Amino acid sequence: MEMGFAEHVLDAVDIETLLKCDTEADARRMVIEWLKSLGLNDVDVVFLEHTPVGTRVRARAYLYRPGDRYPWLSRKDGARAEGGSVACEG
Repeated sequence: MEMGFAEHVLDAVDIETLLKCDTEADARRMVIEWLKSLGLNDVDVVFLEHTPVGTRVRARAYLYRPGDRYPWLSRKDGARAEGGSVACEG
């Protein structure tokens, strides 16, 4: 069975970029809204730094938090159930 990208992620996806905006608050709002528009609803902003050019922002979107039900533990083919790894193509 083919696994989607999100099924390979063990915890979270981070994004870091420089946004053209006036304040750190603007950058926080923009990155949270953008990640949520992608369907990533559990979002933390982990770094903000305003510069004359814009604001450097690093955000983390959690797909799984500690204690969540991890899909790879219950896969029918058992690839992860016994500590095995799933090969990543690419």
